[in-house]
Amino acid sequence: MSVLSVSLSPAHDFSKQPQSSIRLLANHGVENDSHAGTTVQHRSRLRITPAPPNLRQVHLIQSELFAGFRGDGHDLHGGAGGKNTDTYEVRPGDLGENITTVGIDLLGLGRGTRLVFLGDEGVEEDRAVVVVMGLRNPCWQIDKFKKGLQERCLVRDEERRIVGRKAGVMGVVAVGGVVRPGMRVVVEAPDEHLPLECV
Repeated sequence: MSVLSVSLSPAHDFSKQPQSSIRLLANHGVENDSHAGTTVQHRSRLRITPAPPNLRQVHLIQSELFAGFRGDGHDLHGGAGGKNTDTYEVRPGDLGENITTVGIDLLGLGRGTRLVFLGDEGVEEDRAVVVVMGLRNPCWQIDKFKKGLQERCLVRDEERRIVGRKAGVMGVVAVGGVVRPGMRVVVEAPDEHLPLECV
């Protein structure tokens, strides 16, 4: 379980640019990223008053989903209701995530799961912690990025009702620090498993 890539964007662009490292700031998010802040920063929610707390400080996606989009891998958390044969090339940062992981079933985690990022032993700044708060709701901007991809980020039952989402998870920074590709990720589950809902 590790970090494949890290990304940020200082502007409210859909995709984020890969970086050699990012710095997480406690109770704030990714330094110099447009979605950092103690209150919600996503444009679709800026009109809410008073501004709600930012439960979307850090966006994480498991890289295994990209293989499913390409059609050459196991489509994690797929659903019934018809097979989509369209393929999409998606790279780290393309869907606006800050951290792209390998080997972690992020979508299967419970609310309150702690993700501990470990780098060089003995380096205190290499122990950032993100607490998973919920699922990202696949929005219309995904289709604007690549037409048809939003539907691939949804799981539907036999009656075409949405029963799941595959656009990653959102979290808050509990402990700040540097995160970079290659770091190990330790998953610390909460005492009680609460399924993730959209935040």
